[in-house]
Amino acid sequence: MRDEATMYKLILDIANEDDKILAVYMNGSRVNVNAPKDIFQDYDIVFVVKETKPFIEDKNWIHKFGNILYMQYPDEHPDFPSDKENFYGWLMQFDDGNRIDLHVETVTHAKEHILDDKLCRILLDKEDILPKVLEPTDADYYVRKPSEAQFRACVNEFWWCSNNLAKGLWREEMPYVQDMANFVVRKQLEKMLSWKVGLKTDFSVSIGKSAKYLHKWLDEEEYQLYLSTYFGGDMEEAWNAVLLMCDLFAAVTASVASGLNYTYDANEGEAALSFLKHVRNLPKDVDEIY
Repeated sequence: MRDEATMYKLILDIANEDDKILAVYMNGSRVNVNAPKDIFQDYDIVFVVKETKPFIEDKNWIHKFGNILYMQYPDEHPDFPSDKENFYGWLMQFDDGNRIDLHVETVTHAKEHILDDKLCRILLDKEDILPKVLEPTDADYYVRKPSEAQFRACVNEFWWCSNNLAKGLWREEMPYVQDMANFVVRKQLEKMLSWKVGLKTDFSVSIGKSAKYLHKWLDEEEYQLYLSTYFGGDMEEAWNAVLLMCDLFAAVTASVASGLNYTYDANEGEAALSFLKHVRNLPKDVDEIY
């Protein structure tokens, strides 16, 4: 596997040898001092160019970066909008393990958008065309203190959608239950846990995409409880995990409400949890819920 120094040299050599490439900058975890360093970090690289068209039409130039194992053309996806004339990308996985997410971007577009992401470092600027950027920081990704309205909305969304979990579990519709649990209900639990982390750190850290850094800020017991809310394809396991998720959410919500000095209506959660438990014990041949 080519090391970091080798990859940087390759990227800059390609840029320096091509007059159509005017500047190079990098985003992502490799410029984030708070991101763990490991072998799976990719290189998020942007070549600032006079125009994107010659690079898009040339089917061979990207092979200068190495032997491509497989790749993706995100701007060719029929279901997503694209601005090929200003910004175009190739996501490349190489056979030595390295990955480059490469984009070409016009000068005008770069000047307008390079400051959108504070995780940015300029690697090359042949003609001083790019604005000055500050030292990279992940401050844009810090946990934000919620307003009381946001707090209440999170609480209500969690408990209201637990109703959907109840009927999905009773019907034994596992695909529906998985979607509702992981993409709706769990997202509220993630928010609440992130606010607990925010209170602990004065809202000065990021918990990462999909809350992947939660383990850094929660104590071991609480983090293991959180992991136990995930479940597989067994219905009994799913019921147990969902009820555990509810217990964890209620406990964390009470703690966050206290820390933020917000009002928390515990009765709402108790009513929703009572409904869940009632539905769990509901026979399949009944004509009424109550």
